[in-house]
Amino acid sequence: MSRAYIFPGQGSQSVGMGQALCDAFPIAREVFQEVDEALSQNLSQIIFEGPSEALTLTSNTQPALMAMSMAVVRVLEKEAGVSISDAIFVAGHSLGEYSALCAAGSISLSDTARLLRIRGDAMQAAVPVGQGAMAALIGADMESAAKAIEGSDASLGICEIANDNAPGQIVISGTKARVEDLCAKAKEHGIKMAKLLPVSAPFHSSLMAPAAERMQAAFEEVVVKAPSVPLVANVTAQAVQDPSEIKSLLVQQVTGQVRWTSSVRTMIDQGVTNFVELGAGKVLSGLLRRIDKEVSGQSIETPADIEAL
Repeated sequence: MSRAYIFPGQGSQSVGMGQALCDAFPIAREVFQEVDEALSQNLSQIIFEGPSEALTLTSNTQPALMAMSMAVVRVLEKEAGVSISDAIFVAGHSLGEYSALCAAGSISLSDTARLLRIRGDAMQAAVPVGQGAMAALIGADMESAAKAIEGSDASLGICEIANDNAPGQIVISGTKARVEDLCAKAKEHGIKMAKLLPVSAPFHSSLMAPAAERMQAAFEEVVVKAPSVPLVANVTAQAVQDPSEIKSLLVQQVTGQVRWTSSVRTMIDQGVTNFVELGAGKVLSGLLRRIDKEVSGQSIETPADIEAL
């Protein structure tokens, strides 16, 4: 079976994620402890016990979701004899790209945790709270989303396509007033529904340029090795293994589009027939069904999921 491992992004988190894994497998507990040490913070307590307001802070969510994914990876490797390097590709949705690279041995666990803390802080600081927004356009494609952006009031600021998640689901990002204006006019462009997302900043838009600069500086302090499996990058939807190119793409990804539909299709075109989502939730498995019903997908989050795999 030709497999790709995929890693979820923001929005997949929930209080209590990973608790069952830690109870069942000491190796999972070690991952959360290592992330706590790297950040000099008891992040695992927030992950397991909440409150959810603390977990949904971007600077906590990003390393937390990566820790959850890596706990699953380490358990699979130690207890189930599954090796990430047996896959054809790895890929991750937004911050999930960091989890994918960590899983493939490109960036150490502690460095990945620190990078995601910097990324979360920098993305939050780039735009004052309440000035940016994101919205999901349901029933939209790239063309209708672009027309809706053109039809919105440009004097209200920036609005750009942030994510091409799946057929019928495009995410836009920009200044709050402009995003809200587009949402009000979405039906005029044949878009079924426009829904503001509960996020604290306009991710994957040009408004994130200060955060991209911060990440450029952060990567100068970190060793990035060639991953054991090619990464299909968000911004190009193409496979990459060169460390300097990976660094450059991760910086571009802060302001760039998450081309998830194209990324999945690239992997399918290269022979992937089975996608395994490692970490919290089932968001990517759901998107996969909308992109291509012929391929198989499964989510691995709990001890029972690991047993099933």
